[in-house]
This record gives sequence, C-alpha cells and structure tokens, in this order.
Amino acid sequence: MRVYLPCTLPALARVAGAGELGPGPLTGYAVTPALIEWYVSGDTEELEYVALTEAARASLRMLAADRADGVEVAARRVVVAVDVPDGDVAAGADLEERARVRLAAAVPLARVAAVHVDEPEAVKDVEAAIAALPAADRGDDDARFTVDGAEANELLWYATQEIPDLIG
Repeated sequence: MRVYLPCTLPALARVAGAGELGPGPLTGYAVTPALIEWYVSGDTEELEYVALTEAARASLRMLAADRADGVEVAARRVVVAVDVPDGDVAAGADLEERARVRLAAAVPLARVAAVHVDEPEAVKDVEAAIAALPAADRGDDDARFTVDGAEANELLWYATQEIPDLIG
C-alpha cells in the first residue's frame, strides 16, 4: 500500500542519516476504504492525490510546530511516499480523517518510493499559511483562505536518489 508521510526538510535529513522513517508509530495518509466510500467517483490516481494533499496539510502543521519550538526550518512542505505491506497499515475510524492511517513500526529508507516537496517559489505562500494557522484554527475565514492558498502550489516529485540534493 502506498502511504504518504508528512515530513520537513530537517526531518528528511534525519531520515537519510538514520536510514529509516521513525520510530513508530507513524501517522500517514493513504487510500483507505473510508476514503474510497466517501469519494465514490474518484479513480485511484484522484484518491492518492487526496491522500497526498492531506499529508501536505500535516507537513504544514509540522513546520508550524517546529517554528513554535524555535527550530529554523525552510517553509517548504515535504511528503514522503512509502510502499508498505497492507498488513502494516491500520486505518482509523474517524470520519473527519478518512485518509489517515497508522504505521506501528519505523519504515526503512528502502521502502521510500518518492519524495514530494514544495518548489522554492511556494515559500511565500507556505510562510503565510504557517502564520495564519492559529487564526484559521480559531475559525477565521480569511486565515483559512490563506492556509488553503498553500495548497494551490503543487508539490514537486523527487526520486529517492535525489534526497541528498534536497537536504544538501
């Protein structure tokens, strides 16, 4: 099963050094039965895009948390796509998070299929989204619009052999 794991560039550097994503449990996003049922008319590619988008939203929150902890991190969302056995994936029952899954254990770097990262031109929108998150969470519609604006930027696809270039 393809699972999309939210990440940041500093976390990706740690993954490259450790040779695995972890430790478990890990929260990711995938095409789950609940997502398929909710998005009846979508094909597999559309459903995977929904899961990727959910992971990108979680990456945005990771960036905001790092910033709140005083960690200097580039404002670029990162999603790591991994292929794991179906039995390693537990889907949640929360209807609000139809694509959310849990992986109990760390994922070896060898299971990484690709990395998706914001292009540098997206930094301005991602910075604005990070700043707007607290107000968006309080229900401010303008702030939600700003957060959603980060999603207008497509994540670029990188092969696993390009990870050193991303973190270098």
